[in-house]
Amino acid sequence: MDATAIAERLKTHIGDALTSVVTDTPDPYLVVAREQLVSACKFLRDEPGLMFDYLPCLTAVDLNDKILMVYHLWSLTHRHGIVVKVELDPSDLVVPSLTALWPAANWHEREQYDLLGVTFSEHPDLRRIMLPEDWVGHPLRKNYVYPTSYHGISHDRPSPHEQFKALDAKNAPPPAKAPLPPAEPPVA
Repeated sequence: MDATAIAERLKTHIGDALTSVVTDTPDPYLVVAREQLVSACKFLRDEPGLMFDYLPCLTAVDLNDKILMVYHLWSLTHRHGIVVKVELDPSDLVVPSLTALWPAANWHEREQYDLLGVTFSEHPDLRRIMLPEDWVGHPLRKNYVYPTSYHGISHDRPSPHEQFKALDAKNAPPPAKAPLPPAEPPVA
């Protein structure tokens, strides 16, 4: 089933909570209102003909003005896929957990909590998964300030952002050289 048909089926269930449908991309996606995320995903998982029984990827992206939750869904039965997105305001990073629908969401959600600061309501064990519990901040946020030390252990290396800038400058093509003036004819 193609993305347009999937969107039409979902629209019958959640109505205007399906806020956008984008099909002219390699990974077609549906934008769903946060308040209807669980209902929309339960419908996509349980509806005959859709049966999105597999959640291979759940991630988030900091776009400065919003955090975008991205859920890749796949139907092993029908061999079709769709991406569901939810837009979050950076001042309100709470979204419902999908662990009751897809148990694999558990660790994916913990990763987004840890690295981007998204809180998943009703998550069974929401805690950091990669960084220590006392770590301050969320490293994949655009406004994250990298610490210069942790528990008295300091480092003098530049932040990853500074490292990438230096690498870009190092790998930049050399500036164009001015052409040499024409050679003077030999004196006889």
